[in-house]
Amino acid sequence: MRARRTPLAHYLVALVLGLMGGAGISELGMSTRTDLMGVPWLVSVLLFLLGLAILIMAFQVHRYAKGDRKQMDLRFAVNVLIMSKALGIACAALLGWYGSQALISMGHAGAPYYTRVMQECLVASLVCLLDVVAGAVGEWLCQLPPDDGPENPDRRKKSSRRPMADAADTADRAEIKADSSKKHS
Repeated sequence: MRARRTPLAHYLVALVLGLMGGAGISELGMSTRTDLMGVPWLVSVLLFLLGLAILIMAFQVHRYAKGDRKQMDLRFAVNVLIMSKALGIACAALLGWYGSQALISMGHAGAPYYTRVMQECLVASLVCLLDVVAGAVGEWLCQLPPDDGPENPDRRKKSSRRPMADAADTADRAEIKADSSKKHS
């Protein structure tokens, strides 16, 4: 299976769906006079920390792909790639969600409730924008270098064989040499 980069269209679709959902919730909240808008500050902090953690893990995968790091569980690398993709798409949707609420609240900025909602949603939108970028960068960091085939001189230097396989080949060659010397004598 070959992983492909997330197309820009996927981010845009998530953003538009988030905009529609956020606008719908805002209109519903204003028409029913219920407290449906806004975002707790803790959510913005947790989203920021999540993006930072995924970016740090993606950098570790990048170090392994470059050869600076000797060992890595390949399941970890795949999971970091999946988390980077999910972070980018989910935060694009949340960017639309919180951004639309912030835009709608700007029309009512004179009221303290809408001022608070606008501030919360603007901060959350900024954090979501940073997370979209972190997801895309994390996805880029997780890509493997191109495989140029067995003719590549770098590939010949970095043998992917196990030491036991090399030892078995050496033993086989010694055995063949011994058999051929017995036949000639």
